[in-house]
Amino acid sequence: WHLIGHLQTNKVKYIIEKAAMIQSLDSWRLAEEIQKRAAACGRVMPVLAQVNIADDEKKFGLSAYETEGFLRRVATLPNLRVEGLMTIGPYCQNAEEIRPVFAQLKALFEELKRKDIPGVAMRRLSMGMSHDYAVAVEEGANIVRVGSAIFY
Repeated sequence: WHLIGHLQTNKVKYIIEKAAMIQSLDSWRLAEEIQKRAAACGRVMPVLAQVNIADDEKKFGLSAYETEGFLRRVATLPNLRVEGLMTIGPYCQNAEEIRPVFAQLKALFEELKRKDIPGVAMRRLSMGMSHDYAVAVEEGANIVRVGSAIFY
């Protein structure tokens, strides 16, 4: 199970032993709490940094500008393992409208991968949901979130 929604620091204690990955790491404060809880139960938690690539004020996540510095800082935490990036793009009726957002995140992903930041394994790119996953895959996603296609 991957945790994909916004995670409040006071909820980390409830999911730290249940989640296989946290896809929504979006702040240093949250990183510190995950570090503390993961260390206490003796595990290393795989995480994806959530990037608000579309600068959508209704969404959580880092700006593209601050992502590299954030990853370098998180890489110093021994109980977190950064495996890539995630975004939740704006909802568009026509999935083609979100293609530029996915392309931007893929470009950032590739740029960070080339920098080969110690402690950061840029292997996972999570973007796309039930209504736009095909476009996300075309733009490089290797994780998609298709919950509503399964459950509704």
